[in-house]
Amino acid sequence: MNLQLPEIQTLKLLTADGKVLFSTRVVRLFAYGLLSVVLALYLAEIGLTETQIGLLLSLTLAGDVVVSLAITAAADRIGRRVMLQLGAVLVIFAGTVFAWSRYLPLLTIAAIIGTISPSGNEVGPFLAIEQAALTQTLPVKSRTQVFAWYSLVGSLATALGSLCGGALAQSFRQVTGRALDGYRAVIVLYASLGMALLILFARLSPATEIEKSSASSAPAAEPRSTGMLGLRRSRGFVIKLSGLFMIDAFAGGLIVQSLVAYWFYVRFGVRPALLGGIFFGANIFAGVSALAAARIANRIGLVNTMVWTHIPSNILLMLVPLMPNLPLAIAVLIARFSISQMDVPTRQSYTMAVVDPEERSAAAGVTNVARTAASALAPLVTGGLFGAALLSLPFFLSGGLKICYDVLLFRSFRSIRPPEESSSPQRH
Repeated sequence: MNLQLPEIQTLKLLTADGKVLFSTRVVRLFAYGLLSVVLALYLAEIGLTETQIGLLLSLTLAGDVVVSLAITAAADRIGRRVMLQLGAVLVIFAGTVFAWSRYLPLLTIAAIIGTISPSGNEVGPFLAIEQAALTQTLPVKSRTQVFAWYSLVGSLATALGSLCGGALAQSFRQVTGRALDGYRAVIVLYASLGMALLILFARLSPATEIEKSSASSAPAAEPRSTGMLGLRRSRGFVIKLSGLFMIDAFAGGLIVQSLVAYWFYVRFGVRPALLGGIFFGANIFAGVSALAAARIANRIGLVNTMVWTHIPSNILLMLVPLMPNLPLAIAVLIARFSISQMDVPTRQSYTMAVVDPEERSAAAGVTNVARTAASALAPLVTGGLFGAALLSLPFFLSGGLKICYDVLLFRSFRSIRPPEESSSPQRH
């Protein structure tokens, strides 16, 4: 193996704090993948209807909007490490309540206040704060590559979590004879991993916090940030970008991993262990695609990479429900995942590159919260469609909306380049 590859050399740039943040990313995404395979099945097993499941998952994402915005807005002022630890406490709280209660109002409270990922993807305040901390410790030319590794390890962790979640649920079912025991064991493990996050975040050093010297050097007549969003010069750009991200996120929320797993269960009668295997393979391919994104972006640019890899993946998404049998449906789903995540590290890197350094936490928080807010309504739509026996429609709606997002993104931002792509970039 050629250890001089730029992808390998980039990893040497990680500081001790960077390694901790990569570790927390692995633990967190493993927990999310673990839960996503069985969450909808568990809620159905304790007696919730498909419409109630969709509503609860929507409330999970809606509550995350408010909590995440509050935490990320305060992170630079109060402390990034403290806010990350608070997020870990919310993981523990939500996992504990979901594991031991069937009472819908209590589950609803835990869904709104706590941190639960029905998609296997990032939720909560973690991503925005970690992105800002990583960015300030990296050379500009290495940012996209490090974000690609960050995305890759997350996808691999999600894949492993999906595999373990399905296998654990199946094993408990075989031992106890009850599916509920297996699903509950997975959720208890999810809560335990929240405790691991709490311990890991405590190891972060003061180097991950915003530099107070740069804040204090700002002119007294011009505050460093304005308004509740914590944005000043980057506000217009971030709001416009967030609006487009909301289209993509709503479309993605229609086919969150928990609901796709449920679709495979209803359509083909797939057992939890096989569901875990399906999403293990899918997320492995997604992770590898994220790493390849950095090389493509170096050749054609961040915006072009986001758009021209995303459109084919959405066409494949719409083909999944048209497949006549399980093997073909799995093959198309995995093909879709193999290119679906190339826009993730490029999107994150682009956002961090084109906003002012002192506004990065706020910008990441606003864009991530916008995505979560838009995706919050989508599971409710999908739950209603599933309840009406329209199992395939969410795939077509999702793919079509995502293609619209790609076209609008390209038209709006192709001329706004990050510093590394232009000696005189057009700024917002």
